[in-house]
Parts: sequence; structure tokens; C-alpha cells
Amino acid sequence: MSPRGALLVAGTTSDAGKSVLVAGLCRMLARRGVRVAPFKAQNMSNNSVVTLDGGEIGRAQAMQAAACGLEPSVRFNPVLLKPGSDRTSQLLVRGRAVAQVNASNYIEHRRSLRAVVAEELASLRAEFDVVICEGAGSPAEINLRATDLANMGLASAASLPVIVVGDIDRGGVLAHLFGTVAVLSEEDQALVAGFVINKFRGDPALLAPGLDQLHALTGRPTYGVVPFADGLWLDAEDSLGTVPDAPVGRPRPPVGSQWLRVAAVRLPRISNTTDVEALACEPGVSVHWVTEPSRLEDADLVVVPGSKSTVSDLEWLRRTGLARAISERAAAGRPVLGICGGYQMLGRTISDTVESGVGVVEGLGLLDLDIEFADEKVLAQVNGFSVEFGSDAVAGYEIHHGRVARNGDRPLSSSASGADEGSVRGSVVGTHWHGLLESDGFRRHVLSWVAEASGRTGFVVAPATSVRALREQQLDLLADLVEDNLDVDAILDLIENGVDRRVEMIVTQLL
Repeated sequence: MSPRGALLVAGTTSDAGKSVLVAGLCRMLARRGVRVAPFKAQNMSNNSVVTLDGGEIGRAQAMQAAACGLEPSVRFNPVLLKPGSDRTSQLLVRGRAVAQVNASNYIEHRRSLRAVVAEELASLRAEFDVVICEGAGSPAEINLRATDLANMGLASAASLPVIVVGDIDRGGVLAHLFGTVAVLSEEDQALVAGFVINKFRGDPALLAPGLDQLHALTGRPTYGVVPFADGLWLDAEDSLGTVPDAPVGRPRPPVGSQWLRVAAVRLPRISNTTDVEALACEPGVSVHWVTEPSRLEDADLVVVPGSKSTVSDLEWLRRTGLARAISERAAAGRPVLGICGGYQMLGRTISDTVESGVGVVEGLGLLDLDIEFADEKVLAQVNGFSVEFGSDAVAGYEIHHGRVARNGDRPLSSSASGADEGSVRGSVVGTHWHGLLESDGFRRHVLSWVAEASGRTGFVVAPATSVRALREQQLDLLADLVEDNLDVDAILDLIENGVDRRVEMIVTQLL
């Protein structure tokens, strides 16, 4: 008999492992025949995807939907904040942009957002056997508790049992778990059922006494200790993992005798960092994030990715010297690829009265392209075929305010409707389509082009790399980690029956 109910996975910090634990629980349940759906009431991320229903949600919720065997839907992430600066974000509700908000005026939207969140969660719980919810940041941000939509505010409103996950790789995980519960109100503490520790390395016997003491102090069990898994890296939730000079993914040895080196520019307001992950899936392709010009020197391909603040990030390219370095390599016939905002930066002009409000600015001039921003954002899943690199079928999705007003270059691809898309001018290529490199045949042709342009005669394109298959393998690995390392029976009981008693914080008086 399938369990019925819901669970909230909270975390001691951002990037503690909430997203992957939710995905692992979802895939584990789906493999058991349970009808399960993910839910994140409010997300803050510039890594997003377009859903079949024409909206925009966080990338992690799309990954979690795949774990459930579902197509991504705005129902799974009804509120999304996309930061455009240190102080402002674009607010999307049910997948559509509705306002620009800051910390103070966002509060004005909370009442209506609370109703949206409650309605979507209730709808999912009525349709599915189980809903696995993901918190946002940390539930210990008690200064935000009164307006919280995604953590204890959601758990309290929907009577959800809560598991708190902590990343032991960061250090101090026992204090993080203890402190997270200790600062909560008694009412919120009563909903916290126990803990999960993530990314453990070493002998579990050394950790066991600490878990026993944590149990004694809090009255709450640890449901399991998930070991560090080196193979998990696809579909990162946000840009926290885009560390300059660090490799993307886990580079695999080349099929031939040479590597291809890719430098991905780590823009300050980078979006959709996952676009370069498809390249990193390939044997013999080493992808690194870069933030200064010298790191472009030995790259065979430079990728300028998407941006939530195109004009601002273009100015940053100029200020850091990266713009000059990119222009010099293009003049020398060395490959450059721009995606979405990065594509727009490579053109001649950008007219932006929407995102930055500055009007017309000069682009890098590497493509014969003029961009005009419009109030309404383009949101679409797209498909077609490659024009420049083979004739393979390609697919992706569009998320942008900037429209192509004029394009004097050869098209990169053609959409299913027959419209030209993208630009090719010498060694410079651009596209508005996110996810294009996940089209396996197209990606192989691009790598062959880069190898030829760079003189890497010893590089051999792997014949059968499938990004979709690798993503499925990672989701199954997550489910295996859950099955092998967590007390699944206890978690299933928690989902179905909730927290059946109040657990007092034994040492509250000491805090």
C-alpha cells in the first residue's frame, strides 16, 4: 500500500543538500510505484527552465520532477525570485514575471503569495500520493519567520513533518543541526522530526557518538548519514558551485590523445550555469569557470553564458579586460560561443529600457547583431534542426527580454516553424536557446569544429555520450543513496503519520 502524505526537507544552510535529498526521495518513491511530486514554495535562483505550460521554474524543481517521472510544471515552484542585483529581484508567480522587488516591498506581496503557495500545495496533495517539499535557505532565519513561505511557515500552515539536512563537508554540522532547532519557537520545534547528514567521508563509527549526543540533546533521531558521492554534479541548484578555476563536473579521460579545454566566463549575474554541463559530460573535455583574461589564453573554446543583468555584466567584461581578450581571440579565429545574454553581448548594440533602463549601449561587435529589450519576456520550449553544424535535431528553451532586431550573420539553427535562430560569424557563434548543447549530435559537431579550429588533431569526439542518460544515472544514484543509507521505513512512517508527539529541546535553558 502506498503511503499518503507530505514531508518538508529543510537545510542548515543553502547548498546543504536539500535539492538532492528531495530528488533522491522522489526517485526512490517513484521506483516503488508511489505517485510522488516535488514542491518548492519559493525559490531564489537564476538557474531556471521553461515548463510545458509556458512558465519558468527553478532548475532543481525540473530535476526533481524528472526524478518523479514528471514533466516540469509551474505547480512545483509557484514563486521564483531571480536576482538582478544585490538588492533587487524579478518576482515570478506561477511561472510569470509580475514585479521587480526588493527586501522591503517584497513583504507587500506576501499575503497573496501565501494564498498561491497554499493552493498549489493543496492541489498537489489531492492529486499525488506523496509530495516532497524543499525548504529555502535555512529555517533558522528567524528574523524572516513572520513572512516565511517556504520553511517553517509552510510546515506550520500545512502541518508538515520536517527533516533538517546538514552538510558535514562544511564543518560543524552537529552544531548546525542543534542550533537550527534551538532557535525555533516551541511550535516550530514540534514539527522537526529529525536529521540527515550529507556528504560524509570516512568511518561512520567515528560519527556515531556525536549522533547519539545530538539525539540526547534534542530528542530527535538522525535518519541517516549520506556518504559523499563524487559522481553527483549535474543540474546544480544555483551558482554556488561556479568557483573560478574549478572544473565543472568530473572530467573523464579523452578517447584520443588530446583534451579540449573550455573556459566558461563566470559573470557576476550569471544565469543558467547548467548550459556548459553538457560539454563537461564529454570524455576529454575540461570545462573551467574563469573570471580574468589570462585564463582564456590556453582555452580552445570560450563560452559567455546567460545573464540576469546583461548590460551590467557586459560592463564587467570590459572592466576586467575579459572583453578585450574575447575580442582578440575572435580576431585570431579562435572559437567563442555566446548563450542568451552572452549572445546579446557579442552583438553590435543592445537597446535596453527594461532590465537596466540605460538605453542603447555598444556590444562587443563580434556579431552583426542588434538587440532590443521588450517588457514581455520570451518563455518557450523550442526545437528544430542545426543549420551550421550538421543537420541534427536540436531542442532547448528560451528565457529572455532581448529580441533580435537585426541579424546580418548566418543562422546557427532553424526552429520547427522555419524561423532562423542564432548567429555564426567566423569563429563566433551565438544562440538564445538554453540547453542547446544537450542535443547530443549537435554537441558532437560543435566539439569537432572546436578541435579543428584549435588544431587539436588528437582529440576524438566520444560517439555515444547521452546527457539524458547521464542525468537518469545520477537520479538513480541519488535513490540508491537514500535506500542504502537512510531509515526509509521511518521516513515513510513520518510522511504518512507526521510527527506524533512534541519533543522538547532539553537544553533550551542553556541557550
